[in-house]
Amino acid sequence: MRRLAEMCFRRRGRVLIAWVLGIMVLGGVSGAIGTGYRSDFTLPDVESKHGIDILKAHFGGQGAGIAGNIVFQADQGVNDPQVRQTMEQFLGQVAAIPGLQKVTSPYSPDARGQISDNGKIAYAGIEAPSTADFKETAKIGTQIKDLMPKQPGLRVELGGSAFAAFAVPSSEALGLGFAVIILILAFGSVLAMGLPIGVALAGIASGTVVGGLLSNAISMPDFASTIGIMIGLGVGIDYALFIVTRFRENLHKGYSIEASTLVAMETAGRAVLFAGTTVVISLMGMLIMQLGFISGLAIGAAVVVAMTMLASLTLLPALLGFAARRVEVTRRRGLVGAGLIAVALISTGLGATAVALPAAILAALVILVSFAFAPLRQQVLDRPPRPVRETLAYRWSRVIQHHPWAALLVGLAVVIALALPVFGLRLGFSDEGNFPKDTTTKQAYDLLAEGFGAGFNGPLVLAANLPAGVPRARLDAVSDAIGKDADVAFASPAVVDNEASPTAVLWRVVPKTAPQDAATTALVNRLRNDVLPQATAGSGVKVSVAGSVAVGVDFTEYLSARLPWFFGAVLSLSFLLLMVVFRSVLVPLKAVVMNLLSLGAAYGIVVAVFQEGHFGSLLNIAGAPIEPFVPMMLFAIVFGLSMDYEVFLLSRVREEWERTGDSRTSVADGLAVTARVITAAAAIMVLVFGSFLGEADRVVKLFGLGLSMAVLIDASVVRMLLVPATMELLGDRNWWMPGWLGRILPRVHIEAPADLEAELARLTEGERSQTLG
Repeated sequence: MRRLAEMCFRRRGRVLIAWVLGIMVLGGVSGAIGTGYRSDFTLPDVESKHGIDILKAHFGGQGAGIAGNIVFQADQGVNDPQVRQTMEQFLGQVAAIPGLQKVTSPYSPDARGQISDNGKIAYAGIEAPSTADFKETAKIGTQIKDLMPKQPGLRVELGGSAFAAFAVPSSEALGLGFAVIILILAFGSVLAMGLPIGVALAGIASGTVVGGLLSNAISMPDFASTIGIMIGLGVGIDYALFIVTRFRENLHKGYSIEASTLVAMETAGRAVLFAGTTVVISLMGMLIMQLGFISGLAIGAAVVVAMTMLASLTLLPALLGFAARRVEVTRRRGLVGAGLIAVALISTGLGATAVALPAAILAALVILVSFAFAPLRQQVLDRPPRPVRETLAYRWSRVIQHHPWAALLVGLAVVIALALPVFGLRLGFSDEGNFPKDTTTKQAYDLLAEGFGAGFNGPLVLAANLPAGVPRARLDAVSDAIGKDADVAFASPAVVDNEASPTAVLWRVVPKTAPQDAATTALVNRLRNDVLPQATAGSGVKVSVAGSVAVGVDFTEYLSARLPWFFGAVLSLSFLLLMVVFRSVLVPLKAVVMNLLSLGAAYGIVVAVFQEGHFGSLLNIAGAPIEPFVPMMLFAIVFGLSMDYEVFLLSRVREEWERTGDSRTSVADGLAVTARVITAAAAIMVLVFGSFLGEADRVVKLFGLGLSMAVLIDASVVRMLLVPATMELLGDRNWWMPGWLGRILPRVHIEAPADLEAELARLTEGERSQTLG
């Protein structure tokens, strides 16, 4: 680490130019090649995939592409001559849009059941190739909306989430604005605020561009970039913040600029390397699932984390060399300018461009005017830092150490109470009824439910290969058996691929309940396990249930069966890594348990809000099942982030313990030294993640709430109550390790090497000599 830090510090101009040129080149390549984000839920060797394969082979891929609906309602009836003429002309224009492979008009001779019983609601089916990415389908959706007729008494809506408008996320601006304010309030230095944000932005810019390029070769969902930005902002600011804080601490001790940079990188930098590696490993653990969709999410997020970590370890030492002792100097113009920039960013995130633009212009004017206006150039007086043992954090740790059992019981009661809703967790995919009420996607969903029933938004397609000699009467018996199920609203007659010599058959089934309802999932399982096996017994026909709902059921079951393996792998690896680093058995065991507690509490809050619907009106959401990949993603991200705080706190505690041998004072001193920076870092993460609650996408909101609550609980209840209480109760046993285990484990240090002090003294004396000379 020292050689890397020295190289980046001493050749800081080259490092900065390399980063700037690298981001520009990557951006240019990405602009030329483009991205290939797409949501591919294809599963290996499951029933819904078998059904889709039959549809592709024998029925032209019916139900296998990306489907949507143009839904329309007419007060005078959809068969009114004027309405019919308008809609037929409109649908003809839609059919000519490049990229659409199929448009099924309700007025065509082959249309079946596309007009409601009261004749006032109808729909036209549209389908894009399964290979189309979200940008292509969103572009098609925009073209359809532009062509929509505007006629009195006629209402036209576009259904299908794939064809919904793609909203460019603005929440990162909101998070950045809050981060600016928190960093200035916590550290009183504009430059100390700007360095972490600049490093985070460099890491995010490079990471998202690399992720976008990889999306052309790896299946990544359309929201992978948003999740990457969310995580990158949090960890990028945090990693740089820990290093900058240690750098300033070294300056206060009298070290030279280079010595302060080296010790910061040899201590906080090593911790960043370990913590960032832990996050990447946690994310890459999702590759165990062996699903393209999940692997794409994991790789996309891990790339952003890796690039922000790389920026912290290479770009930041270079920037510290440029900043030098000016990191301790803040002038009035800097405070005013930073405040205006924060206002501009927050206004941008809230969509208030009328405020954002003037604030940004005013910030630039303040900087320009300050060159001629002396009061703006005056330095803001900065109070020296308090001695460690006079801080509120030190006094708090002493209170906890005097009442460890009370603190432990209170902390456990809080996290357990918050985690209780997780026992009612139901995994599954939410449907389009969860889109915001003002979107055409939601309104099309509601119109279809009104005209054709709630289950019409999630039809099932049943398909089978036909052995030779199966009589038509046997297929009709299957139709009758399906139709008799209490939760089936409609079952079509059997449709064969070739009447003269049939080789495959399909049925279309409409449930009575909405796609996300538990009753619909139960219907899919009942058809597969009971109804269809009994109806086809002895015929040699094996019917596969497909359709989006069935794919969702298979996806959920597939992931649920593999979650224990994923959890076990991440927990075991994290335990081993911490045991190697801290040379202890109980400290990593306690860390794993504590992180599980904070994660369980975050899960409970997510279930209470997004599944049970509590406070849903505030977030513009309704209760729905939790997407099956969310617990896994939250686990990987939160576990990695929790380990960050654990490493930063315990590394300082162990450093004090090795210096003094006193387990009580080492905990109090370690907590006091790291409390301010961990609190500021956690506050930034909570606000950055929480700002994504303003996004329209339900999954992004879900991640925003889950991540922000997990960090809040971890930094407050866990770090401030449970960790000091348990370490007090364990005493010197915190650092116990069997001798035989200590001998076989490799030695990895995240504290500074023993010879660093001599090197620091030499560098510092050299700087003083140059100054005197």
